Amino acid sequence: MKHSAQTILYCSMRYHHLFFDLDHTLWDFDTNAMETLKDVYEQLALSDLGIENFDDFCKHYLHHNAILWDRYHHGYITAEDLKWKRMWRTLLEFKIGNEKLARQMSELFLDILPGKKNLFPYTHEILQHLKEKNYVLHLITNGFEKTQRNKLHHSSLGHYFEEIITSEKSNSVKPQKAIFDFALQVTGASINESIMIGDNPDADIQGAINVGMDSVYVNHTNKPIDISPTYTIYHLKELEEIL
Repeated sequence: MKHSAQTILYCSMRYHHLFFDLDHTLWDFDTNAMETLKDVYEQLALSDLGIENFDDFCKHYLHHNAILWDRYHHGYITAEDLKWKRMWRTLLEFKIGNEKLARQMSELFLDILPGKKNLFPYTHEILQHLKEKNYVLHLITNGFEKTQRNKLHHSSLGHYFEEIITSEKSNSVKPQKAIFDFALQVTGASINESIMIGDNPDADIQGAINVGMDSVYVNHTNKPIDISPTYTIYHLKELEEIL
């Protein structure tokens, strides 16, 4: 049954282990990625190669990035393919068939991106609040190990989390059951005392459903979904009404 944090107040501590997603849930990936793309665009002087409009460059990148992330989530491509082929496909939109440049763009992008610090409103406040209530916080993320840990370091989020489970570390990706099983094993948590908190209906919510775990859909964009999370919130502060 779907619940709204606006109408339900949990009076008892049903959960103990809270599993958060990082990108698009706590760490504002879209804002940080746009800033990083702008840095890549300028540092590699892509306008001199005929990519004259940065907005067009972003539009094509976001299109191909979304397609390739979906393929990565479902195990059709490797992490390495995702990293450089999203740049390769973007360059092809401008009739630039330069694999070396695509790989250079990918490397620079992944070097710069983790240093960005934009978070969704109330991120630090809610994590501190939950820690003070003695919840044990973890991350389950499909992001790359080094990149995600650098994001946590630069945004000062790392100290909130006990375990950081990445797709590379677990050798699986959300929504596959294996990454959740790995997370439960590493943390010593049980299904009944755990809840998944994330923005992605497929990776986070369906992934939690696949393993029998309760979930919170963090709907920052007010977008309806076809599956039923345990709870839906529209702002991180609403977690205070659930947990």
